[in-house]
Amino acid sequence: MAAADARGVAANAEERFRDAIAAIESALAPGERYTATASGEATDFARMNRGKVRQAGSVAQHTLSVRLVRGSRHATHALAMSGDAAADRAAIADAVGGLRAVLPDLEDDPHLLLPERVENSRLERAGELPPAEAVVDGILAAAHGLDLVGIYAAGPMWRGFANSEGQRNWHATTTFNLEWSLYDRTDKAVKSAYAGFAWERDDFLARMARARERLALVARPAKALVPGRYRAYLAPSALDEIAGLLGWGGFSARALETRQSPLARMLAGVRLDPRVSIDEDTAGGVAPAFQAEGFARPDRVALVRDGALVGALTSPRTAREFSLAANGANADEMPEALSMAGGDLGADDALAALDTGLWIGNLWYTNYSDRPACRITGMTRFATFWVERGRIVAPVDVLRFDDTLYRMLGSNLEALTRETELMLSAECYASRAMSSVRVPGALVRELAFTL
Repeated sequence: MAAADARGVAANAEERFRDAIAAIESALAPGERYTATASGEATDFARMNRGKVRQAGSVAQHTLSVRLVRGSRHATHALAMSGDAAADRAAIADAVGGLRAVLPDLEDDPHLLLPERVENSRLERAGELPPAEAVVDGILAAAHGLDLVGIYAAGPMWRGFANSEGQRNWHATTTFNLEWSLYDRTDKAVKSAYAGFAWERDDFLARMARARERLALVARPAKALVPGRYRAYLAPSALDEIAGLLGWGGFSARALETRQSPLARMLAGVRLDPRVSIDEDTAGGVAPAFQAEGFARPDRVALVRDGALVGALTSPRTAREFSLAANGANADEMPEALSMAGGDLGADDALAALDTGLWIGNLWYTNYSDRPACRITGMTRFATFWVERGRIVAPVDVLRFDDTLYRMLGSNLEALTRETELMLSAECYASRAMSSVRVPGALVRELAFTL
């Protein structure tokens, strides 16, 4: 979708949200308050297999969520907007009436917390994207003769917030996300990704060229390693998998307060390597600068500084329950723009710095084998190579690692790459996710493998 088209779609969605707000306010009774959120997308997508398009289409959806509040009682109704103004107004009026009917049957919510001051915001970022057909044609041309499997999704997404106190927030951004794998004749493959705000053909072609080079290496006879501890380099795509697992409760204020967080030991002074610093960097990602209850998100929330845990993601309910300050976290207190600072190692020098050991391109099936100890297990995936004297020698059969974060990014961390990579979430279960992760690569003195 071209930038001008994306701006037009987002502008239309914003206008529809204003109409919805007017419909909500006209349906309110004295003593009632409301909050409303809008979310939507206009996405072009294409699924590819064996170097051909197998499915293509477009998704357009606009969802409105209305919460009616009276005192400390509240109820929420979500509805899909049809685009027919009269029908949508009628549906909104019915929704408010239904919420009004159920409020008397609800208990007071002791942890309800709504913003005390109005903080308006508006951000629109339209990416420079060629038509989806042109992008997909370019992808297939670059992969000519190869068994390519992948998905391309692109277009505008938006989020909106409004409440009865007059707060108005709008966030619209246009992004693209391409994930693909090149398969060898065997079961081995090389996985790659390219995502961002503006499609740069030369950048994509460079990534495809690297994938072709790795595919040729994957075709070599595989090396089988026995369980043990090996020197390893985790590419950003591998470290992204670990960062994603940490997002499930690792930085949650509620999980830390109840000692359910896998990082709870850091509250007692356990530290990572001093070179490790992690933030929730809303300003540098794609997530909106507000959340569903209307609380503003700071541009940056420090979580780990110089290896020490210094902050957490605190939702309004957690703030009320534990007498903390809310900082714009979502209800699950999961990062939406996690960013890990880079170090001093040039990415192009990573193989030489590794010298002899494992170059790990991807991980999957990660989980905690010992959550209180932040011990993580998972499998190597796709292109993992054995390296000798800074040169790739052979692909490696699948391995399972099992090690603690305090060793991987603590006592065994040797270096982080200067360059960091922004990776947009490819999740699209109900809609495209509006979240991102930025991480460097990591050189680890040793990583424990169990099979």
